[in-house]
Amino acid sequence: MQRPEPYPARAPVAGAGRWGSGWSVADRTRAALAGRPVRRFPPSMRNPPWPEITAFLRSKWERELDYALRKELWAFRGSRIAVRFQYEWHDRTGQWHRSYGNELWDFDQDGLMRRREAGINDTDIAAADRRIFGPRLASEHGLPLPLR
Repeated sequence: MQRPEPYPARAPVAGAGRWGSGWSVADRTRAALAGRPVRRFPPSMRNPPWPEITAFLRSKWERELDYALRKELWAFRGSRIAVRFQYEWHDRTGQWHRSYGNELWDFDQDGLMRRREAGINDTDIAAADRRIFGPRLASEHGLPLPLR
């Protein structure tokens, strides 16, 4: 038996953009609600309550200042979606960083995320080399992320 699609065919494109926009505003509540809820967490975090999730995000955004994220749908089939992402942020010393990589998402028959994996690379950048500023504009949706 084939598993049901968690989204209509075009919905993964919107979903990847929604996650990126939610995280780019560094608003813990909006980020937590930007995508589908995660049903299963690593054993160390079995079904964490929202206060733990927002505490994690608070800690992240206290270190990663002026965080701005872009996600691009790479591929999807059945219950699985792959996205590319890039985000930029600076630390308290003013050093800018770019983090980039790939995420794999797998959804259950109810459309809840059952598994998420990410490979993330980090590099220091000069402020003049930034290319991501604030939430993604509507005019940028669907545009590919630059490779360099």
